Amino acid sequence: MKFIDLEELVFFHNRIIERTGGSKGIRDKDLLESAINKPFQTFDGEDLYKGILDKISAITFSLINNHGFIDGNKRIGVSVMLLLLRLNNIEIKYTQQDLIEFGLGVATGKYNEANI
Repeated sequence: MKFIDLEELVFFHNRIIERTGGSKGIRDKDLLESAINKPFQTFDGEDLYKGILDKISAITFSLINNHGFIDGNKRIGVSVMLLLLRLNNIEIKYTQQDLIEFGLGVATGKYNEANI
């Protein structure tokens, strides 16, 4: 499984902000670290997030809802989801409108980790 680290996440966020607008900057580094490390949590020696899709869902949900960046949390959450799917050779079909509705849906509680 391929994932990204904090340095890559911040770089990716900066690129997104440069291209789409908004404010650069980290609001809470601990929340960002929590989001990208969440899929690797265990309990009693067992992974809490067993499959790759569960792990990607956990990261996506946490990046959007933790608000670790000053701006662009939905954009980075959706973008990281697409990046991780691609890095792990998982193909999905979507439109730009699908992505917008998805990001807003996660942020408003329409989607949670289980149904991402």
